[in-house]
Amino acid sequence: MSQNRMQRAMESREAEVRPPLTWTQPGLLPDITPEEGYEFRWIRTSMMGQADGRNVSMKLREGWVPVKASDHPEAQMYIDPNSRYKDAIEVGGLILCKTPKELVEQRNKFYQNQAEDQITSVDNGYMRENDPRMKKFSERNTTVTFGKGN
Repeated sequence: MSQNRMQRAMESREAEVRPPLTWTQPGLLPDITPEEGYEFRWIRTSMMGQADGRNVSMKLREGWVPVKASDHPEAQMYIDPNSRYKDAIEVGGLILCKTPKELVEQRNKFYQNQAEDQITSVDNGYMRENDPRMKKFSERNTTVTFGKGN
C-alpha cells in the first residue's frame, strides 16, 4: 500500500489556508456610511436613565436632524426597540443626527471668534496694569527655526 508521493507533493494547500484572524475591540456606536455634504453627530437623549429633552431640543434648534434608520440599513441591528424617536438610530441614550456642512462651519467660526474675543479681553486686562518701570511682556507669536541660518 504505497501512495504515489509525487502526486501528493504537487497538491497545493494554498486554497485551504485562511488568513490569520485578528481581534479588535468593537466600537460602542455603529459606523455609518457618510453622505456627501453632511456632518454626523451623536446627540444625547438621556443620561443615567433620565430623558434629556432640553439637550435634544437645543440641538434640533441648531439645525441637527435625526437620521432615518431606513436611510442607513447598515445600522438596523443597532436600533433601540424602545426608542422614543421612531425610525431613528438611537443607541444607548444617543441619537444619530446630521446637518449640512455649511452650518457646522458657521458654528465653528462663531465659537472661534468668541474664543479669540475672550483671549483679547484677558490680554487687555493683563496689559492695562502695565508699569513703565517694569514692563510686562506679552507676545503671542512663535517661530520655529532649524540650523544656524545664513
